[in-house]
Amino acid sequence: MPAPPPPGAAPISVSALVRLARERIESALPLCWVSGEISNLVQAASGHFYFSLKDANAQVRCVMFRQRAQLIGFRPENGLRVEARVLATIYEARGEFQLNVDSLRRNGIGDLYERFLKLKDKLEREGLFDAAGKRPLPAFPRCVGIVTSPQAAALRDVLTTLARRAPQVRIVIYPAMVQGEPAPQQLAAAIGLAGARQPIDGCELLIVCRGGGSLEDLQAFNDEGLARAIHASPLPVISGVGHETDFTIADFVADRRAPTPTAAAELAAPEAAALRARLADDAALLRRSLQRSLERSSQQLDGLARRLTHPQQRIAAQRDHLRQPVELLA
Repeated sequence: MPAPPPPGAAPISVSALVRLARERIESALPLCWVSGEISNLVQAASGHFYFSLKDANAQVRCVMFRQRAQLIGFRPENGLRVEARVLATIYEARGEFQLNVDSLRRNGIGDLYERFLKLKDKLEREGLFDAAGKRPLPAFPRCVGIVTSPQAAALRDVLTTLARRAPQVRIVIYPAMVQGEPAPQQLAAAIGLAGARQPIDGCELLIVCRGGGSLEDLQAFNDEGLARAIHASPLPVISGVGHETDFTIADFVADRRAPTPTAAAELAAPEAAALRARLADDAALLRRSLQRSLERSSQQLDGLARRLTHPQQRIAAQRDHLRQPVELLA
């Protein structure tokens, strides 16, 4: 970092001064979280977001570049209270102080995330996430249970995928809310019911699923009671909660985690068409193997047949052999 010019030194350029100010600000203020309300929001054609963060006494210009904005999981709006992870800097071309936004979350998400991390650490130390405790999924399940809301779009995705891939698989739905205060208890109860009814319903595995959403929307799946219900389930559990970038406590404790509900259905049962094709390939391979085995045996039989002497020929040969000494003595 260049040192500031001493008193009486020659003047420096505006760009040099602004650059020096930027470097001083960036070194003095590392990445930090700032809370405020979004205003003056503009999305450029490039996909970058430009807005102000303000509170009752001040405001500051912000920019969030497209690559970062694509990862936040919600659309920023004017008036929305948020928490932004930012780097304080100066936009040199205009000499303006601004915040470069690295990530953005709704106000209050920090507390939810802290609780998520604490529960994750607690259950991990107890061994609920250990790979050694994960149960294998059945290779060819005849019945699959689904724990979700009957109104959820995720249920339609799972049913459509299973009907296309494995129409022979029977499905049992165990309804439960997937959002709201009663949801964790209902989900845990549905998992317990599926386990208790296993001898009756015949389910061999469970899919626990819902579509994507914000951290608040997925809070039901970050519940300790639900995590323990999944861990205690006598049936192996696939978690298909949210989108690919969403992770919940249910994902960590489940026997398999799928990035989406559709992917959970694909994990649950092999594709019937692929199985038929595999069986056809195996049958062709078996036929070729049997044919080669028969050809080798036939060839060996021909070789043995050539070495085989008729008993009458063998007796005649022995007779001739016995006569030889008699003729020599005569």
